[in-house]
Amino acid sequence: MSFLDKARARITEVVDQHGDKIAEGIDKAGAFANERTGGKHADTIEKATGKARDALDSLDGRDDDVPPPPPR
Repeated sequence: MSFLDKARARITEVVDQHGDKIAEGIDKAGAFANERTGGKHADTIEKATGKARDALDSLDGRDDDVPPPPPR
């Protein structure tokens, strides 16, 4: 097993265990960025956080790790 295979396996394990906490951090970072920009880039920030959540959820090939985003 190569280094990258081991790293991917470890990342998958971490996402399985802590995906909800990681997603919460993504949401908090998006809210912070939105607050700091005064809402000027809200659409862009929302797209970016959505893509980050999707990428996080797809790391292990199953879409079950990340809860849906909170309502705005």
